[in-house]
Amino acid sequence: MKPLVVIDVVGLTPKALRDMPKLAAVARDGWQAELGTILPAVTCSVQSTFLTGLMPARHGIVGNGWFFRDLGEIFLWRQHNRLVGGEKIWETARAAHPGYKAANVCWWYAMGMSTDVTVTPRPIYHADGRKSPDAYVRPPELHDRLTGELGEFPLFQYWGPTASLKSSRWVIGATRQILRERRPDLLLAYVPHLDYDLQRFGPNSPEASKAARELDKALAPLLDDARNAGAAVVVLSEYGITPVSRPVDINRALRQDGLLEVYTQAGMEYLDPWASRAFAVADHQVAHIYVRDPSDVERVRALTRGLTGVDEVLAREAQARYGLDHERAGELVAVAEPDSWFTYYYWLDDDRAPDFARGVEIHRKPGYDPAELFFDPADRFAKARAGLNLAKKFAGLRYAMNVVPTDPRWVRGSHGRLPGSAEDGPILLCSEPGFEPAGRLGALDVHPLLLSLQGLK
Repeated sequence: MKPLVVIDVVGLTPKALRDMPKLAAVARDGWQAELGTILPAVTCSVQSTFLTGLMPARHGIVGNGWFFRDLGEIFLWRQHNRLVGGEKIWETARAAHPGYKAANVCWWYAMGMSTDVTVTPRPIYHADGRKSPDAYVRPPELHDRLTGELGEFPLFQYWGPTASLKSSRWVIGATRQILRERRPDLLLAYVPHLDYDLQRFGPNSPEASKAARELDKALAPLLDDARNAGAAVVVLSEYGITPVSRPVDINRALRQDGLLEVYTQAGMEYLDPWASRAFAVADHQVAHIYVRDPSDVERVRALTRGLTGVDEVLAREAQARYGLDHERAGELVAVAEPDSWFTYYYWLDDDRAPDFARGVEIHRKPGYDPAELFFDPADRFAKARAGLNLAKKFAGLRYAMNVVPTDPRWVRGSHGRLPGSAEDGPILLCSEPGFEPAGRLGALDVHPLLLSLQGLK
């Protein structure tokens, strides 16, 4: 069986590919196709569709997070694979070939995944409250081999104000080592570098072009290794990042209308999902709106639809047209206009914001916050304070990395809605001729394509 390497290059579009000649060469003897995505066009939802061949209405991943109704809590970036319904591609393959081996390097929902090899970010949470960079690695003995060769997992370069190429280089290095030593039949790798400066500065910025060139150079050794190993290579993306200039404070609007409630501790306000009649889980250009009383749905829909920057508000019937009508979805789903995106902010006075608002706290914030990619530009001491906090960390002291802005105007790129053009949408590159689609490849087509490349369908 021909081994298969699947590389998820986040944010890859035809526009970005022009600065990536090594990556473009994957399709030189094979092919390139426009790749349709799904709503919401966000990492967790799209990856789950690629791996199961199902829409969110069936696999259940309605976003990067949602309101867990049975717990009464909002959680983003959960990690357990049991959240994803449906049979995964390697499980389908094993039914035909019981010895089939699969490896995953940083695709989401990796904890408890039935792959033979798993690598995913997993910080160490110390008893005194400190957080240290690390990764969860299975089998366990592989952890020290990877960190011995590559160093500790660069968590603070994987996301946050210091996110950089260093994290993608680590992922690429781990993928190369697993390909060389473990030789799996299927090897998945998630490479995040284009996500950073395209959101910070926009996809048309000089910084975006530089990021593409940097990543192309970093990927070259992995592509060479895959070719030398006789592997088929598929490179794909979940979404394209497009320019934005207008944040939409959806939760503040719900609060001002008396629908969203907060509770107060230590002078800070926290979203109260138990008492609120309606609140939104913001996720880039899509927001799930949870409405407690069915009699409020029309009121909330009208309020949301009237906000500047909102394109659509989908009730259950409309969600079904997008394959999004799952019980985890909000009673309403708001979709932003092309130049807009949703903030999670719910406080009306910055002095009442919770302390996590100014930090990189992806598991505590009740929504996605792209401002975490910035040191607060309005605070000239932000970087210095970050350096002092790192010194405290190395000294074994507790610290708060309160350097992130609560002003959303710095964000220049976003995603989540369906792309308006092929130029701004995701693509798929394949090294193997003979598998070309007649036209555009849909997100649901990725699963059978990957099976076909290995003669399994």
